Amino acid sequence: MAKKKAKQSVRKMKPTATIRPAATVMWDEPPAHYGGAFSKMLVRPESCGSKSIDYRISVYQPRAYVAPHRHRIQEQVYHILEGEGLMEIDGKRTVVNKDDVIFIPPGTEHAIYNTGMTDIKFVVVTSPADE
Repeated sequence: MAKKKAKQSVRKMKPTATIRPAATVMWDEPPAHYGGAFSKMLVRPESCGSKSIDYRISVYQPRAYVAPHRHRIQEQVYHILEGEGLMEIDGKRTVVNKDDVIFIPPGTEHAIYNTGMTDIKFVVVTSPADE
């Protein structure tokens, strides 16, 4: 029961203007992310009370990837900052490079793979933050 109460209070957190040094946030390898696919969850409902945004920076080592998946109601934007890899959208793979921006509407199967020689670094913005 205590877990349920804690989860409810996290969702009710009042939105707070925040300046957050990225170095204060630990790297995480979320479920279905493999081979060194790390993210820092910089803006989330539980970290600052965001009501509709999940903003994270991700770094995938060579060979790392997130398995193909889809979001029922969420839309996403990926912005490649460094490196190169393959973005898979509905089974079609396309090379992505620095400065490319990818929009993923709800219900679209997608994955990203680091097929490059160095790390690929990108921002992911998801809205709403949770399904």
